[in-house]
Amino acid sequence: MTARRLWAAVEPLHAVVYFAPETAEAAKVVGLRGYWMGYFAGRLAPLGPIGPGPATAVLFGFAPSMVARALPDAWSFASPEAVVGSRMEAVASALRPVAADVSELSALLWRAVDACEFDGRPLAAAWAAVPEPADPLSRLWLAATILREHRGDGHVLAAVHAGLGGLETTLTHIGDGVLGRANIQPHRGWSDAQWDAAVDRLRARGILDADGVLTDDGRALRRRIEEDTDRLAAAPVEALGADVERLLELAVPLSRAVIDTGVVPVPNPMGVPRP
Repeated sequence: MTARRLWAAVEPLHAVVYFAPETAEAAKVVGLRGYWMGYFAGRLAPLGPIGPGPATAVLFGFAPSMVARALPDAWSFASPEAVVGSRMEAVASALRPVAADVSELSALLWRAVDACEFDGRPLAAAWAAVPEPADPLSRLWLAATILREHRGDGHVLAAVHAGLGGLETTLTHIGDGVLGRANIQPHRGWSDAQWDAAVDRLRARGILDADGVLTDDGRALRRRIEEDTDRLAAAPVEALGADVERLLELAVPLSRAVIDTGVVPVPNPMGVPRP
């Protein structure tokens, strides 16, 4: 589906923010302490000085205790506005060595953004309210981020509609072979007891088998979630029409460059693919 092709082409451009050393250094400069405080504050800053409860709900896949170690303390070290500004500058610096003229790609991405609706999509709506920066690479990243979070919020809606929580949704990805427990559990903060209890719940529903692999019913559920996610992400693609192919033509080489130069590693805990 074209919406999925768009995600694969653009996701690495957004993901630069999680792996580039410039981002970690920018977070440190504004006063944030450690990678995960930088991650949570940086990703959620457009929502304002959000606390751990709402933050956990918005992020969906993280253990509440992990989020609470970073928020709300982060806001005592740096304001949300300072965090957003430093993040914009950092991603521009990280993209500059691999990006040349991005004006056409950026314009197409912003056309896609203009077609987004934000009902039930708090994180995408928050990033869409951030003023467009003057720097071309920052503008490119912001557009990619709005599209990413628009799709991500839609994925949360699809998973919740399917009766899954954040950890349970992660377990269906693992059961499908997309991710491995060793690669994801340390990055989400769930204890072994919480993890195993969620596995038991999915086994009781017939979604996972005794080995933690998706059953036929589990694969059907996973398929429905992905189809719903694509459907909920269709508006930007429909707005672009035939121009979506030009967007993909421009975005894929740049996304491959950020991966091939090591800015975004593959494999990674996000499941970001090389398009």
